[in-house]
Amino acid sequence: MLSNNEIKMIDTNEPRWLTELRAQCEKTSQRQVAEKLSVSTAMISLALKGTYPGNVEKLQRAVRGAYLGETVNCPVLGELETNKCLAYQREKLSAVNPLRVQLYRSCNGNCPNSEKNREKSHD
Repeated sequence: MLSNNEIKMIDTNEPRWLTELRAQCEKTSQRQVAEKLSVSTAMISLALKGTYPGNVEKLQRAVRGAYLGETVNCPVLGELETNKCLAYQREKLSAVNPLRVQLYRSCNGNCPNSEKNREKSHD
């Protein structure tokens, strides 16, 4: 275990998003980071260990948006952080809010940022 006076070695081969994820978890907690990214704490823990069995692309995009300033051009809202874009995509239809209806239709339609469209293009 490192003392407060020792310098931690940085893995220069580690992707920037993963380094930032690790730093944010150390700064706050895995639970708080998971809440901000709208993912499970298990996903965070496994990603940090390098043992997450699934595709980490969504997590990468969420980290880049929440902590590294990455944005997308939303057809409904304009410039939007990628983590917020992913969160809107997961929301269910709310017919009482006209903006939510627009977002739902766009996110589930032909939006170029939609994960559903990304998955279709990989098939």
